[in-house]
Amino acid sequence: MVLDKGMGLGETRDLLDLAGGYVDLIKISFGSSALYPPEVLRRKLALIREYGVGTCPGGTLLEVALFQGVLDRYLGWAEKCGFTWLEVSDGTIEMPQTARSTCIRLAVRHGFRVVSEVGKKDSHQRLDPAGVGRQARSDLDEGAVKVIVEARESGRGVGIYGDDGQVKHDDLEEIVSFLPDPRVIMWEAPLKNQQEALIRRFGPNVNLGNIQPGEVIALESLRVGLRSDTLKTCLPKKEGER
Repeated sequence: MVLDKGMGLGETRDLLDLAGGYVDLIKISFGSSALYPPEVLRRKLALIREYGVGTCPGGTLLEVALFQGVLDRYLGWAEKCGFTWLEVSDGTIEMPQTARSTCIRLAVRHGFRVVSEVGKKDSHQRLDPAGVGRQARSDLDEGAVKVIVEARESGRGVGIYGDDGQVKHDDLEEIVSFLPDPRVIMWEAPLKNQQEALIRRFGPNVNLGNIQPGEVIALESLRVGLRSDTLKTCLPKKEGER
């Protein structure tokens, strides 16, 4: 999942021409899609769809809609714009479980693929791995197809990462223990050391999010062993070699 903080149409096409085959989802970050000129946003989303890549507004925009009591209007707007995915999160606001379940079910009824997000953006709120695991499982039961584990852009002091950006492996393993298949998780991993650690743990097809557009090719190189960091881990060996 690529985090798009404001690419123009030309930049978007350049990214997709070069690396579209390695991108599953482009998220128009935060609530920023509300600031686009409407026609530019529709053209941009249509362009991305041409390459077979999903599009999603940031979860913050849904939180704003809930906060203002205009969820139905928001879903209709996202559908009209041409988004194909929707993120359901409560990274900033407090959302009762009933409201969260309703958001997921309504988004599915509107034809969106839903990716939920678990965890808080506030670095002072300690991660509860068991709570994250249970919430992820509940969201999947409600209809989400993937669950994002929050890490923010910095990748430091939030979610499964310490203040130094290193993976807290015990927390990661506890989250995974609640899930039937770790492939349902998308780990926000903006830093290279995080990407490498997750690739080593889950393999080259692990779902990674909050990737900067200019880092897509570098990340794909990491996945397939075309960087020294993962060459021995991911690159297929010749027949007969150990």
